[in-house]
Amino acid sequence: MIHSISRFRFLIMIGVLIFISAACGRSNSEPFGADRKNLKIGICPGPYGDLLKKAVLPSLSKKGYTIEIVSFSDYIQPNLALASRDIDANLFQHQPYLTKFSKDKDLKLTSIINIPTAPMSVFAGKIKDPNLLSHKASIALPNDPTNLLRALKLFQELGFIKVNPNADPAKASLKDIIENKKEIQFLPLEAAQLPRSLESTDFTAINGNFAIASGLDLSKAVKLETLAEEHKNIIVIREEDRNSQFSKDIIEAVRSKEFAEVINRDFQGFQKPEWFGK
Repeated sequence: MIHSISRFRFLIMIGVLIFISAACGRSNSEPFGADRKNLKIGICPGPYGDLLKKAVLPSLSKKGYTIEIVSFSDYIQPNLALASRDIDANLFQHQPYLTKFSKDKDLKLTSIINIPTAPMSVFAGKIKDPNLLSHKASIALPNDPTNLLRALKLFQELGFIKVNPNADPAKASLKDIIENKKEIQFLPLEAAQLPRSLESTDFTAINGNFAIASGLDLSKAVKLETLAEEHKNIIVIREEDRNSQFSKDIIEAVRSKEFAEVINRDFQGFQKPEWFGK
């Protein structure tokens, strides 16, 4: 009997040690007990770190949150980091990109709200006037399908090319160019590399965040995109956190009067989502 009791106590101790070990091994971003108040939000270079700091974090701080902003240099790592629980949310992408990336990588991620967004823009490189586009001119653009198609449509609006009207944003490529009379040489690049290409190309289509991060003035662009609602950036979380208190508090902060005031004051030129109003 005494032996059985001792063995029972031993098993309880082992169970407690395993429980403590599991708790200590969790990252700060994992839920444990009450809904967490320490959050990590991933971003890419550009204005969205400032947007979070100025327009979102003050409201969350009042609710007791401690926020760490984590910077990534490309469009790949923020979603992988979110899926692996290294961060709790991210802000850098639009819905078509999230949909394709999640499908390709089998990730369980979801958007909770879209936000005011800097549009993709075409900037002049060696040629300053699009009306003077030369034969076999060189043009750089993003290399991921959804953003590549957005860029192609901008060049179509400039009269450079014609694009397949049925092009699939998830699979778009240069093959979707159906007319290229001037035999333009298109150079697909990682989005982060596009600003540097201006020195060696005639024109470049640059995602808004990377344009601003590199010091380019959107008002001096040759062409500004009119963003479709689906191309406005979104705040993304894991699907399992869809009903978490922190996701509800982020949405409330973004929809607040204070958020709108900061956007109207400090982020002029950003195109606003439909829910924002005028």
